[in-house]
Amino acid sequence: MAKILASSGLGEETYLPPALHCIPPKTHRRECIQETEMVLFPSMDDLLSKAKLSPRDIDILIINCSGFCPSPSLSSIIVNKYSMRSDVKSYNLSGMGCSAGAIGIDLARNLLKTNKNSYAIVLSTEILSSGWYSGRERCMLLLNCLFRMGSAAVLLTNKKEARKSSKYRLLRTLRTQTAFEEKAYSTAIREEDASGKLGVAISKGLLQAAGEILRSHITIFGSRLLPFKEKLKHVLSIMRKKFIDKSAEIYMPSLRIAIQHFCFPTSGRALIREIAKGMKLDERDIEASLMTLHRFGNQSSSSMWYELAYMEAKERVKKGEKVLMLGMGTGPKCSSTVWECLRPIVGESKQNPWCDCIQLYPVEAVSSNSPT
Repeated sequence: MAKILASSGLGEETYLPPALHCIPPKTHRRECIQETEMVLFPSMDDLLSKAKLSPRDIDILIINCSGFCPSPSLSSIIVNKYSMRSDVKSYNLSGMGCSAGAIGIDLARNLLKTNKNSYAIVLSTEILSSGWYSGRERCMLLLNCLFRMGSAAVLLTNKKEARKSSKYRLLRTLRTQTAFEEKAYSTAIREEDASGKLGVAISKGLLQAAGEILRSHITIFGSRLLPFKEKLKHVLSIMRKKFIDKSAEIYMPSLRIAIQHFCFPTSGRALIREIAKGMKLDERDIEASLMTLHRFGNQSSSSMWYELAYMEAKERVKKGEKVLMLGMGTGPKCSSTVWECLRPIVGESKQNPWCDCIQLYPVEAVSSNSPT
């Protein structure tokens, strides 16, 4: 675990729940519920306060948490805590990994299409107390090292009058998966080890499976998002290589032509850099992802919102610019959303998760070879 942590890109100020500070760690249901209340209630309170809404104004509630699925559900816990309406449409997504945040947004979008003049809240988190692995199998220790506490609450609406106050407009969503392939399906799976201890086993084929689904996802995404001129140049370069010059290179358009800002899975520094390399992006494009990993760790489905908060705190997102949020989860599956900024975003450094440290970033992440 020490070797994994040294090369992960995590800093010294990430958060673990109180239950995991105990020796041995406490992973019972009581601790999991306490952690749930610790991360979800403040996020919900903050969102309702900023939006100046009552819990009874909410029409749709979606909660995603991959590893902890109690009964009553997490959505029922929120409905009970905030005395929400009896007809609120509540949903609980589990087992979908780091891609669940984008999947929750996609679900909210589809529900808003059929429920006019409505408010929808999407809550994203991961409860670590339930997922701690106490065994010794190396392939199951990775999640202990990378995952940290965090949560995000997002308000979506189709009310016309909300356009003036909204930050972003959801332009597009896309979901792809390879769960139908047995080899890819088995690359990350929750199971018991030889001693009967439960954990998530990560196989060596995970990076290959992730690379394949990412290529497929970006290919589909690019075909829908890139300008016609760029797609034509790509097709012509293929024809040239096939019929005229076998040594010619195939032209690969960059998503930067259509997208200005990127939020990637914070599953490790190496993975972030590999994604950037495959998409022809530079260090500034992945700065938000690397700095979120350093300051907060991998917060699963909520990480992408911390990345967006970083860019907002730096006042980099301008009106009319587009943001791509990419999530990758077990299955494997890949989900993405594209947002358009509707208004200038200023002053966010004083009221978002980066308020106490944004002036210290970016930092140079410490590598495993650096002296201590």
